[in-house]
Amino acid sequence: MIFNEHSDLKGLHAFLGASKYHWLNYDDAKLISSFRGQYAQVLGTTLHEIAANLIQYNMKLAKNDKKIIRFELEKAGVPSYAYDIDYIFENLANYVNDAIGFRLKPEVTLKYSQVCFGTADAIDYKERDKFLRIHDYKSGTTPASMDQLLIYAGLFYLEYKDRLGLRLDEMDTELRIYQNNDIIYLKPTVEDIAPVVDQIIFKSKLITDFRERGV
Repeated sequence: MIFNEHSDLKGLHAFLGASKYHWLNYDDAKLISSFRGQYAQVLGTTLHEIAANLIQYNMKLAKNDKKIIRFELEKAGVPSYAYDIDYIFENLANYVNDAIGFRLKPEVTLKYSQVCFGTADAIDYKERDKFLRIHDYKSGTTPASMDQLLIYAGLFYLEYKDRLGLRLDEMDTELRIYQNNDIIYLKPTVEDIAPVVDQIIFKSKLITDFRERGV
């Protein structure tokens, strides 16, 4: 038998493909939710890029700027049915406008070692007040953890403590997560950050030593 070639489908994967057979048991709502969810990664990446650019150039978002966000998402290949512009815009605007208001710097990489580093969405440190502020933007709905921001705080301290002559008990910190049109706050104490700093040091050494020895 001679089979149809379907050359136009080469390299593509069907949403209702045989290898993703779980859709057989989805109800209508879950199927649509899953279909929209396939754009979650590019949606999140694009929204983070938009936010970083707006913060970098001090361009706050106003209510009539939704069309700009829609344009950027469409340009990135995210169709309008994959998101609710009213829902995502409020969270994005809160994050961007607050970051600009606090004069934060976007997408700053913090590094302790070759195996322990990360990029904070928005951050700044006021040397006179010894005040560290870190904001994190979440475009997804899965509940976020402050542990991520505590790691950023620990990385900042370890990377800059010698240059700043800073002791951990001198550092005042505020952490924020912007998600689901809500803002979660934490003002961590030394007791919150010190164990994270210890873990960064210990586990970085453990992994580094393991890689060098190979055992």
